[in-house]
Amino acid sequence: MPAAVQPRASILPDWLNPDVFLRDSPLGPWIVLVVCVIIFAETGLLIGFFLPGDSMLFTAGLLVATGAIQFNIWLLALFVVIAAILGNQVGFLIGAKIGPALFSRPDSRFFKQENVRKAHEFFERHGGQSLILARFVPIIRTFVPVIVGVAGMERGKFFLYNVLGAIPWAAGVTLLGAWLGHYAWVGKNIDLIFLFIVLVSLIPIFVEFAKARAAKRRGSARGLAPLEDGDAERPEGR
Repeated sequence: MPAAVQPRASILPDWLNPDVFLRDSPLGPWIVLVVCVIIFAETGLLIGFFLPGDSMLFTAGLLVATGAIQFNIWLLALFVVIAAILGNQVGFLIGAKIGPALFSRPDSRFFKQENVRKAHEFFERHGGQSLILARFVPIIRTFVPVIVGVAGMERGKFFLYNVLGAIPWAAGVTLLGAWLGHYAWVGKNIDLIFLFIVLVSLIPIFVEFAKARAAKRRGSARGLAPLEDGDAERPEGR
């Protein structure tokens, strides 16, 4: 096992840096349990959408590979996959129980209707495959299993998509961190790697946002066409 890479001054605040959070933990190998709880919360609880799942998985894999966390990398991969599967199952059950009430819930500090709307549009666009694709899209992955539960997908089918999405995301990102952790440059520049992961993970969100804006503009243009041609009167306020 390669020698643990010593941390260096980070350009990120400690509370936003999984490397500092995991490396400096007094819990030792038990920090893996905390990682699993975070993955579970981000993938299953509505209030967990802000948690850094991607960077947490990558950093945990890297620190295990470098010896900063004394734990078996394959057990880590297995545990985070289980946490991700259980998280989505809980999200699905929440959606099945709450049902349409989710769409009328008022905004709060940890809940935004905009996130529900985006997840619903994502599910409408990709169907059952959204459970696999959403794993790689922050925020969306928190709400999609809930939306699928609201839609009433058959439980066996949901579980299949759940497993098929959890393995490449949870295990894949963790093992990627472990593999890259053997390169000294990666270990010494973990803060830059973390920023890169954040930026890459935000790309799908920006793409979906751009698509939604474009669709809204097209819809508005079609709705205004009759008014411009004088074929219809402007509707009065509702």
